[in-house]
Amino acid sequence: MHEVRLDLNPGIVRDGAALSSSFEVQPPRYTICRNRHCPKCQGAAARTWLAEREADLLPVGYFHVVFTLPAQVAEIAFHNKALLYDLLFRAASETMLTIAADPKHLGARIGITAVLHTWGSALTHHPHVHMIVPGGGIALDGSRWISSRPAFLLPVRVLGALFRRLFLTRLIALHDAGRLSFYGSMAGLADRRAFLRHLAPIRKKRWVVYAKPPFAGPEAVLAYLSRYTHRVAISNTRLIRFDAAGVTFRYKDYRRAGADRHQVMTLAADEFIRRFLLHVLPRGFHRIRHYGLLAGSARKASLAHARTLLGVAPPPDDAGIEEPIDHRPPCPCCGGHMIVIEAFARWCQPRAPPRSAPAIGSIAA
Repeated sequence: MHEVRLDLNPGIVRDGAALSSSFEVQPPRYTICRNRHCPKCQGAAARTWLAEREADLLPVGYFHVVFTLPAQVAEIAFHNKALLYDLLFRAASETMLTIAADPKHLGARIGITAVLHTWGSALTHHPHVHMIVPGGGIALDGSRWISSRPAFLLPVRVLGALFRRLFLTRLIALHDAGRLSFYGSMAGLADRRAFLRHLAPIRKKRWVVYAKPPFAGPEAVLAYLSRYTHRVAISNTRLIRFDAAGVTFRYKDYRRAGADRHQVMTLAADEFIRRFLLHVLPRGFHRIRHYGLLAGSARKASLAHARTLLGVAPPPDDAGIEEPIDHRPPCPCCGGHMIVIEAFARWCQPRAPPRSAPAIGSIAA
């Protein structure tokens, strides 16, 4: 199978004229970089991750909740990515767990899968967290499963108010501890009074928390997760062309409605690369996190308890399955059993060994 790719190499100069780069059909390329910001490598990573998450799905509706940082805070996060992205995770997850546990709302312990996105459709810096949340949770005394209302999980205005308070309180604490950095036009925010004046407009402003109705079954949850857990700033399918004018790609303008929302933008090559690199995460930063029923070592026990309360059968256990017959061929050298060192899924391709450079004496004149 061939693939269509956008060749972003500079045009070739021939007879004094520059040939613009364009789409071209290439033979299959089996080498992979394994970088988590690569749109190609993330496809296989997403499928592998989702296959491992199938056992976590419960037979309930799932909600999609989004927590977004205001522009004034996003500017600060641009210079303090590791600190503020982590604070975004902690404030958003604590908000969900606190309001869900309140007897006035749900009165239950819920599970959360949270994914960090830092981009808008036009590759601008727009940090926000997507959450996939089961429609209900285990009662605080562990005695029963409490289901949410059919198309309503938690009040978004209440979530937004608590999220704003938790985030701003901890953000100011980070500033007071001298852990925030400011550069360029924002260098003046190192002064505490200037910093508080910068935050003043958003102290009473409503912070955006968005919640969608539940998905149509666990299968739809997996399909949706595949589009959010391992996405990068832009996929190859959105690229249109690359020529002397720059890189042209599709994007969505959410200020418009209907068909007018789909727009086309052309950026100079260096500006396109700059915008893409805005979304490279700090080394070692975890962009997918789990909370509540799905957190850490208690995940399996919590999910098993939830299935018991819901009256559904647990997923099949591999312990009762007989070992398959060993069909491995013997080693041609010693006659012993061959050892499998790696198995490739059907959608994966093995990486070929690097070619060795030819000896100098073997190069033809």
